[in-house]
Amino acid sequence: MIAGRYLRARRKEGAISVIAGFSLVGIMLGVGTLIVVMSVMNGFRAELIQQIVGAQPHVLALGSGNKGLTDYDDMAERLRGVEGVVRAAPRMEQTVMGSAKSGEATGLLIRGLRLEDLKNLPGVADPEWSLGSIEDFPNGIAIGEGVARKLGVSIGDSITLTTPPNKTTAFGRIPTRRAYKVVYIFRVGYFQYDNSFVFLPLEEAQGLLNKRGKVDGIEINVTEPDALSGRSDLPDGVTNNIIRQIGADAFLWNWKQANGAFIAALDTERAAMFVILSLIILVAALNIISGLIMLVKEKGQNIGIMRTFGMTRGAILRVFFICGAAIGVIGTILGVIGGVLFVTYIHEIQGFLEALLGIPLWPVEVRGLSTIPAIMHTEDVVATAGVALILSLLATWYPASRAARLDPVEALRYE
Repeated sequence: MIAGRYLRARRKEGAISVIAGFSLVGIMLGVGTLIVVMSVMNGFRAELIQQIVGAQPHVLALGSGNKGLTDYDDMAERLRGVEGVVRAAPRMEQTVMGSAKSGEATGLLIRGLRLEDLKNLPGVADPEWSLGSIEDFPNGIAIGEGVARKLGVSIGDSITLTTPPNKTTAFGRIPTRRAYKVVYIFRVGYFQYDNSFVFLPLEEAQGLLNKRGKVDGIEINVTEPDALSGRSDLPDGVTNNIIRQIGADAFLWNWKQANGAFIAALDTERAAMFVILSLIILVAALNIISGLIMLVKEKGQNIGIMRTFGMTRGAILRVFFICGAAIGVIGTILGVIGGVLFVTYIHEIQGFLEALLGIPLWPVEVRGLSTIPAIMHTEDVVATAGVALILSLLATWYPASRAARLDPVEALRYE
C-alpha cells in the first residue's frame, strides 16, 4: 500500500513520477526490441540454413584415398535402408572451366547426378526461381542463375566445359572439352551455389572426367539435418548407422562440418546482438536507480516517522524495493506482450506500412525474400524477460537498502 502511494506521486513530486515513467517505457521498449530482433535473426538463420541444406547433401560418404567408389549402386541401396536416411545418390564432382559463345569464361563446379536424384534435391528441384524444365536434364545441363548471368547464356544455349588434364596421349596429358546445352536454370538463393554450380547427368560427368564406372562419393540426405554432429570425433546416431553400413574406412563429411565457420559466425552474431541490445534494458534500469534515490530523498521525513512508530529496516527496504520492482515487472510484461504481438503480426505490419508509404520496406531483390522472416523461440522470450527482471531488481536494491539504513534521528532533526 505504501509503495503504491509513493509511486502515485503528487504534483510537487512530479519529477519522480516522470523518471519512473521513462524507466518503465525504456524497459518495455528494450524487452520488445530484443524479442523482435532475436526473432528476425532466427528467421534469417533458418532461411540461410534451409538454402544450404536444400542444395547440398547433408552427409557425403567418400571412398578411402582417391580411388573412388565402384560398387556405388549397391552402397546407395544399402544406405537408403538406414533409419533416418531419406536420400542416397551416387555423384561425381570436379572443378572445371566453363565458356560460352559470348567469349566469357569462368570457373565452375560440376556435379554429376541422375535425374531422379537431382529431383530429390529440394533446393534445385523446387528453387526460389527457375527457367526451363528439370525433366529435360538427361538431354543437357542445369546451371545456377549466377552462372547463366556471368556467361551470358539462357535456355537452349551451349556451354563448353574444359576439365584439368585427365587424358594420357602420346603428347602427354591433355584436358577434355565438351559442349552441353542448357536446359534448366535455377536460383537457390545462396551465392555459392547460384554462381558456380553446374549439374550434369551422372554418365556424362563420368565420361567428361574420364572416370567411367566410378563415382567420387554418395550424397546422403537425412530427416533431421540439424541433429547431425558438427564434430567428426563425436558422431551422432545417424552417422554411426551409416558407418555400420559402408564400413569404418569410408570418410564422412556433413554439412555442419563444411559450413562450420559460417554457422559459428551466425551464432556469434546472434549472441553479440543479444548482449548489445540488453544494454538498452540496462540504461532503463539505471533510470530506476536515479528515480528511487530521488524518492528516498523526498521521503526522508516519512521514513523517519515510520521508523519512530516501530517499522523495521526490513519493512522500509521492502517498501522501496517494491517501488522499483513494480516498474521493472510491469515494463517487462508490457515489453513481452508488445514484442510477441509485433513478431506475430510482422507481415501485416509490413504490408500496412508499405501501403501507407507507397514503397517496399523489404525489396524482393534482397536474397529473393519479399517478407521479413521472423521465428520466435520461447527460450529467447524467457531469456529476455529474465535479463530485464534481474537488471531491474539489481538496480532497485541499492536505493532500497539506502532507505533502510536511514537514521530516523537525522531524518527528523530539522522537522
